[in-house]
Amino acid sequence: MSEVKINLEQVDPSVLWGPENENFELIRKQFPKLKMVARGTDFKVLGDINELATFQSYFQSILAHVEKFNRLNPHDIENIFDIKKSDGEEKTEEPSSKGGEEPLVFGANGLIIKARTPNQRKMADSITKNDILFAIGPAGTGKTYTAVALAVRALKNKEVKRIILTRPAVEAGENLGFLPGDLKEKVDPYLRPLYDALDDMIPTERLKYMLENRVIEVAPLAFMRGRTLDNCFVILDEAQNATDLQLKMFLTRMGPTAKFIVTGDVTQIDLPKKQQSGLNTAIKLLDNIEGIDIIYLSGSDVVRHKLVRRILAAYGDI
Repeated sequence: MSEVKINLEQVDPSVLWGPENENFELIRKQFPKLKMVARGTDFKVLGDINELATFQSYFQSILAHVEKFNRLNPHDIENIFDIKKSDGEEKTEEPSSKGGEEPLVFGANGLIIKARTPNQRKMADSITKNDILFAIGPAGTGKTYTAVALAVRALKNKEVKRIILTRPAVEAGENLGFLPGDLKEKVDPYLRPLYDALDDMIPTERLKYMLENRVIEVAPLAFMRGRTLDNCFVILDEAQNATDLQLKMFLTRMGPTAKFIVTGDVTQIDLPKKQQSGLNTAIKLLDNIEGIDIIYLSGSDVVRHKLVRRILAAYGDI
């Protein structure tokens, strides 16, 4: 009798096995001659070597489906087995998305995340052609959310090995000593919007694993100094609150195989009056450089409550 051990760290076991292990039981019934034992992220299968080889081929298709869609139900499993039996192809049926728009990523709990405005779609198209993208626009235009979705998509498609999300902790005055708690507890409130976006896109347990193992890193901008960020997708959010030196420092961290997205709103600068926003300088100096794109989002891209657009207009931001 032969044995195969499969590590399930790349997927959420609760999604893979389903409620009350219904997916596990269905898979087991497809291979009655094999003995299967699942404990946490460890999965062991015992049986005839030829039967194990067939099982591994099917199971890899199932894992690929879970990684891509964050979803697996009995219908998906049956569909995968039918396709494999009929023509041996690895593809699986993709959940439909209304309007025919290709999803950016399949999020947690069956959430389908796609570009909701033409400029958000431009962001998705641009990052495939350019290595640095600036997304500039007012609050509520989805620039950060779209950027995070594109980073998660790249990670799921194995285009990068890590995601790094960063913001200037300017609200804390770069002096965090007076705040209670350890360093993580001090800076997390300023990084909360990034965590909120991740919560929509990655199942809870899977996200916890990725954060603990630094597959996804969320950190203040100051923590980027001295590093080389390679084979990763990096997002600098709220870049209008970075100084000239900070933004230059950040952009020059870029390794040969990295992707950078810089998001910001030049109408909401929180820096002291004597300090100039590095974002304004960067978009002037870096315009028309090959490999760098700048997309300006506007009031027509606001995807929050309809009143947000009217509020921004009243304040003269759009």
